[in-house]
This record gives sequence, structure tokens and C-alpha cells, in this order.
Amino acid sequence: MASKFVYVTYIRTTPQKLWAALTTPEFSQQYFFGNRLESDWKAGSPWKMVGETGTITDAGEVLETDPPNRLVLKWRNEFMPELKAEGYTRCTFNIAEQSGIVELTVTHEMDRDNAKTIVAMSGGWPKILSSLKSLLETGTPIGAKPGSSNADRRGARAAG
Repeated sequence: MASKFVYVTYIRTTPQKLWAALTTPEFSQQYFFGNRLESDWKAGSPWKMVGETGTITDAGEVLETDPPNRLVLKWRNEFMPELKAEGYTRCTFNIAEQSGIVELTVTHEMDRDNAKTIVAMSGGWPKILSSLKSLLETGTPIGAKPGSSNADRRGARAAG
């Protein structure tokens, strides 16, 4: 049996703005708590998550891309030896517009019973996706003090 985590959220935005938020390093850095997602986002290309100190925290390959509807990543944690040893996971972002809002479904899975990596991801995704939702809807990610920097507003405009 595989390990799987699924999270669904609804965001008052457009599929295009959500896609930009997922695939633009400067925008992802705001809601991913300082981490940037970097790639050219073409199928077969590498992708990486780069932390504030320049450390690659996670990496893999873009398996499928259908802007602005679907992104599928081969994903491996690179900084925790016990999680890296488990190997690659699969993370799917499905984006669907519904009456002026967007449904985002994130499915993170692994063909391994009781995968520690999926347990770890399931603890992080809710806060990350709540921060993404907040940033898209209000211009301020979770954890940021409203009005503390113009970076929030610049990122929101960049994705729009």
C-alpha cells in the first residue's frame, strides 16, 4: 500500500495567477517561508527548492506540465538523510476554476508503506498552502506582519 497526502483548498484568484504563484521563484519565496522553487517548468526538466542560505532542500524532475491546470513533480527531500534515503515521491498540483474561485488539490504520494517523507510533508503542506492562499487573496503571506515590507505587494502584482 502506498502513502498519500491530499489537501484541497479554495482560493479567490484565477488559474493563471495561481500557476504563476507556484512557478515563479520570487513569489514562491514569500509563501514557502523563504524557499524558492526554481525550474523552467517543462516536462523532463529538473526543479529544485532553494532555501534562504542557498541550500537545496528538495529537488527532482518535472514529470508533467499543463499550464495553468496541472503540474506533476518527482520530488525528493535533499537535506534530511532519513527522508532522502526513502527516495522519490510524486507531487501533483491540480488547478480547477469554479465560479470565480480556484480549487487547488495537492496530492503528495509515495509507493512505500508508512513513508516518513509523506508524514513530514503532511505536516508542512497545510501551512504552506494557507500562506499561499493568504498571499494571493490579501497580498500578505502567513507569518508576515501586514505592511512590514513591500515584497508582499510586489509578488502579488508579479503573479497578476
